[in-house]
Amino acid sequence: MIVELRVYHCAPTRLPALLERFRSTTLTFFERYGIRQIGFWTTVVGTDNHALTYLLQWDSMAEREERWSAFQSDPDWIAARTESEREKPIVVRVENSFLAPTDFSALR
Repeated sequence: MIVELRVYHCAPTRLPALLERFRSTTLTFFERYGIRQIGFWTTVVGTDNHALTYLLQWDSMAEREERWSAFQSDPDWIAARTESEREKPIVVRVENSFLAPTDFSALR
């Protein structure tokens, strides 16, 4: 198992728009492409309270590349993302890391 850690840093005041896009649109596409989420978080205390952090679970990097590429190139997703940013951009920067559990991790 590989866990992908993704952090979306939003433009000021745009976090609610990102949360709504995930809630009403993105998760439907994730389901369509078999993208498995572990969870989503916003920052309560930390350096950036305009961020959405989430974890995705993959069986392999090959699975990730196949499913993520299909999702990212879906014309309906591209149209929905473009429409959600019609007024102004939502995400300023995305960070992602790939994590492998240790042999003593509760999540393996």
